[in-house]
Amino acid sequence: MFAQLLKQGLFDAIGFLIGTALGYGAGQLLSIDLFAPGYSMMSMLGIAFIGIGGGMGLQASRFLLQKENKSET
Repeated sequence: MFAQLLKQGLFDAIGFLIGTALGYGAGQLLSIDLFAPGYSMMSMLGIAFIGIGGGMGLQASRFLLQKENKSET
């Protein structure tokens, strides 16, 4: 039980980090500056890209883990 929970936690963390990195990279490709001074529109879009990327990475990692668990049983 502990091993399964640890595996799920690690998958979630890795998926989230990869997703945020991809979201940040996509923002940079579109010239969206996350660290713009103040709360400009570009800064808010950068934050949104990172949040959406993190959520997508988390969901992708959970999907892959669920797919792996089905094949084991």
